[in-house]
Amino acid sequence: MLKRVPRASWTTVAPPLALVALVLTLGVPPGPVIAVVEAAFLIGAVLAAVHHAEVVAHRVGEPFGSLVLAAAVTIIEVALIVELMASGGNEAATLARDTAFAALMITTNGVAGLSLLLGSRRYGVTLFNAEGSGAALATLTTLATLSLAMPAFTTSHEGKEFSPGQLAFAAVASLLVYLLFVFTQTVRHRGFFLPIAQKGQKRLFEDESQADPPSSREARASLALLVVALAAVVGLAEQESPTVERAVTAVGFPQTFVGVVIAALVLLPETLAAVRAARRGRIQTSLNLAYGSAMASIGLTIPAIALASVWLEGPLVLGLGATQLVLLALTVVISMLTVVPGRATRLQGEVHLVLLAAYVFLAVIP
Repeated sequence: MLKRVPRASWTTVAPPLALVALVLTLGVPPGPVIAVVEAAFLIGAVLAAVHHAEVVAHRVGEPFGSLVLAAAVTIIEVALIVELMASGGNEAATLARDTAFAALMITTNGVAGLSLLLGSRRYGVTLFNAEGSGAALATLTTLATLSLAMPAFTTSHEGKEFSPGQLAFAAVASLLVYLLFVFTQTVRHRGFFLPIAQKGQKRLFEDESQADPPSSREARASLALLVVALAAVVGLAEQESPTVERAVTAVGFPQTFVGVVIAALVLLPETLAAVRAARRGRIQTSLNLAYGSAMASIGLTIPAIALASVWLEGPLVLGLGATQLVLLALTVVISMLTVVPGRATRLQGEVHLVLLAAYVFLAVIP
């Protein structure tokens, strides 16, 4: 299980220090030195958030632990998108779409692919619950189709935008579908989402010690530090966003690549947690994190952005382009072939990583 850390450990100190750094740099003109300092504290806050999320997850158990981290990632993502859309005007019209789609591609191909690759390198063939992973993939496909694919084909509004009524329906439907999945995952069919032992494991979690779960007091402390870390991450990432936008423009990348950077940044805690779980043979936990984060990125972000669009100025473009639609369809088909058997080899992990590489390449050179 998780190793206990002393109270004066860096994971305890990093969140408040990052918050202090945020306060001290507010209103300070951006520059190279400030950007480097903010980036250092941002990374420290992200890593600390991973630790404290895992402490809370260890206390509440699976699959609730995966939901804790997925919710944390979504809070960061929504805050960043709203901040950038509020200050970006028409130039940020596609930011919500680009970030949500980037999160989907990074999680379903990057996080899942890397987890399967690492797990299969150790155990040969990775095992997981096809029922739970299949249900998650079906839910994710529904969310992506309703919120990101459908606006490209509707005719009530010009361009790839929903009409106000369509946007309201998509927001309510996305939230409802996500909540139905959470109920299934945590209540109705919780067993479908619990890890299973890999071949060759002497016991289910052979790499974990027999330490007892953290006490309620320790879990509450970690929850408080997690909130502080997330607040620091949101603020520091927002402070860094102008630097990211300038860097993307300076290297000649399309402005839509900003969504890829934001998604990669906010999904760093999820990725690290999934990799650690895969190395311990908890492949189902890794897939819960991957698909759960993608679902939350759409099922919670789209309703929040729809609500924010009431007071945000400028258009809200959610419809995917032709290249993105092809990548989405290919990802769904390959993911279905991966999860339905309930077992995967290195090949499946490598194919998913190639799909991620293709997405990043085409995001740079459309």
